[in-house]
Amino acid sequence: MKIKPYLQQLQKLVPSILLERMQYIHSNLITRWILLQGSQQLKFNQKSVMVFSPHQDDETFGCGGMIAYKREQNLPVIVVFLTNGQGSGDRDTESRNKIIQTRKQEAIKALNILGVETSAIHFLDKADGYLQALNNDEKQAAIAQISALLQHYQPEEVYLPHCKDCHRDHEATYPLVKAAIKQAEINVEIFQYPVWLFWRAPLFIMLKLSDISAAYSFSITSVQQKKNQAIAAYTSQLESLPPGFVNRFLGAYEIFFKVES
Repeated sequence: MKIKPYLQQLQKLVPSILLERMQYIHSNLITRWILLQGSQQLKFNQKSVMVFSPHQDDETFGCGGMIAYKREQNLPVIVVFLTNGQGSGDRDTESRNKIIQTRKQEAIKALNILGVETSAIHFLDKADGYLQALNNDEKQAAIAQISALLQHYQPEEVYLPHCKDCHRDHEATYPLVKAAIKQAEINVEIFQYPVWLFWRAPLFIMLKLSDISAAYSFSITSVQQKKNQAIAAYTSQLESLPPGFVNRFLGAYEIFFKVES
């Protein structure tokens, strides 16, 4: 049995209150370790950015501070959402469409708070939860869409979820974007942002020291309030997320993992 399915089964046996407490402690320990000992300082630069987000909220949680910082310096920031954010569960078409529209409106509001113009926000509208299940034709079409955006905007940096982020859409985003960068034939620096990684990935089992060695910390003190306001704009999401999980993103630092070429 692979380790991830085993861990998922094990989590189901732990009472939800206890599991959330354990995840909160685990997440805080990893974050403190990285900030105090396991990371280099990421210096601010004047490079343009394209952020890829599987769902509406990942971009703000993962790199909202970086986005706000860049926009305060009037640097170009493009945000691309891969899925429609409809969530899971048995819902009728009307309910699904309502959720999709709500999350798009929340995303636009959050990114506007961070300084991103609505015209710089793109929705690819793939089915939420199924990025890993795309057949070859669908996958190639998605790569072509992303490649076209990369060629059009020519970003100097790309931010995307960590390849081990413990969510199928997050992990599927990484190879799609990497393939699109190769297809677009552009030179970019790539940074991974963690969303679920510290919350769900047990240290030394899925998250290795070699992963942590690529960590960078970035101070967002001057834009922290903006980021927190942007997170608060995701009203529909905050209702279902563990408070401890959300609190991890309200701090004064963001953590990124640089992909070495």
